[in-house]
Amino acid sequence: MQLRIFTEPQQGATYDTLLAVAQATERLGFDAFFRSDHYLAMGGDGLPGPTDAWTTLAGLARETSRIRLGTLVSSATFRHPGVLAVQVAQVDQMSGGRVELGLGAGWFEAEHRAYGIPFPEKRFGPLTEQLEVVTGLWGTPVGERFSYAGQHYVLEDSPALPKPVQASPLDPSRAGVPVIVGGLGPRRTPALAARFAAEFNLSFPDLGVVEEKLAGVRRACEDVGRDPATLVSSVALVLCVGRDEAEFARRAAAIGREPAELREHGLAGTPQEVVDRLGALAAQGITRTYLQVLDLDDLDHLELVAQEVAPALR
Repeated sequence: MQLRIFTEPQQGATYDTLLAVAQATERLGFDAFFRSDHYLAMGGDGLPGPTDAWTTLAGLARETSRIRLGTLVSSATFRHPGVLAVQVAQVDQMSGGRVELGLGAGWFEAEHRAYGIPFPEKRFGPLTEQLEVVTGLWGTPVGERFSYAGQHYVLEDSPALPKPVQASPLDPSRAGVPVIVGGLGPRRTPALAARFAAEFNLSFPDLGVVEEKLAGVRRACEDVGRDPATLVSSVALVLCVGRDEAEFARRAAAIGREPAELREHGLAGTPQEVVDRLGALAAQGITRTYLQVLDLDDLDHLELVAQEVAPALR
């Protein structure tokens, strides 16, 4: 089981705070540092204000050396796919080939209104076209041109540059970064994952539906002739761990959550409780978990997981 640290900076974090968490992530042996891609806090004042996801990751690319870096997930409403392809390829170069792109349709209408970003009623079509364009631009051989005529995006005679450092996980003969597609929908999201993704993610699912959702994406892979074993299955869950009940309760209060609710829906309680839950997820086919860390000043929390949870999963 790979453990990745997942942050929500729109709730209130400076770049320096994120840097401290990312460097702790690397020092403590976690696999990756990921962040959400949002511009508006979901409760609270969000001070000092949002940080842009890909600007942040560009900085972290130069200030870390091992961990993977990515978004869970970028919204297709935020950036034209041509611009996104350039941004991600550049950050991949800056990191020496450590970037991953989580891409979703977008859902938070209020942040679009707050920052003047169009929020179309139907967003699944643009997401599909973005995946086609971004992977198409990366995968076009150097010296060739890429054109695309879709309902939402039109590209003419693009040089399709720059290229990522990495090779596409789906076609190693072409450039590309690992793409993450996630969601709880029964058909369309699994179909997109089967076509484009290196990883299928379930974010904050009811734990009782994990097995069903993984079966659905396996069927989607088989429908397009893809070996389901080539698709990583992951989950994102809130993290709240304490060495004892008092420390657990203190951490729950610090993020405004109830201990009982966290135990039911997240990775919460004592280290052994978290190990047991991760073991149950692994038995269902999950091989990668994103630990949603909500108190970014509590680096001792990460230390505890690194010392008492991670070793039990190896």
